Amino acid sequence: MKKIMVAIDGSEHAERALQKAISITASPEESSIDLVYVVDGDKSKSDVLHYGDSDTARYKREKMLEKNADIARQKGIQVSIEILHGDPAETLISFANSKSYDLVLVGSRGRNKLQTMLLGSVSHKLVKYIDAPVMVVK
Repeated sequence: MKKIMVAIDGSEHAERALQKAISITASPEESSIDLVYVVDGDKSKSDVLHYGDSDTARYKREKMLEKNADIARQKGIQVSIEILHGDPAETLISFANSKSYDLVLVGSRGRNKLQTMLLGSVSHKLVKYIDAPVMVVK
């Protein structure tokens, strides 16, 4: 795999997706990973309420992303960070389809069947609508 996108949100599932991306890179020197984080309106508001202001929320988000990027960089993999705004599923689909990824990885969420039927899941939508192969990591 040469060009990989990892949808990342700071969860354990997303961190495992990043670890999987690192483990399947054929040649670290020839591979790149794009860490893509989507700030949706509801999450942005709750982050501001939790941290007290938008600057602190943004700092915490960037710190988490840099920490994850450093994990891949230590393996010699080129990493870029993309912070996007909008609905997570729609934004990730649009972004992924505008690039030429060999693979997209996303963490699985532990929703129960009823929640998945009622709400849908980001990972399910990504599998369905992204043109590149998508791997969902538990």
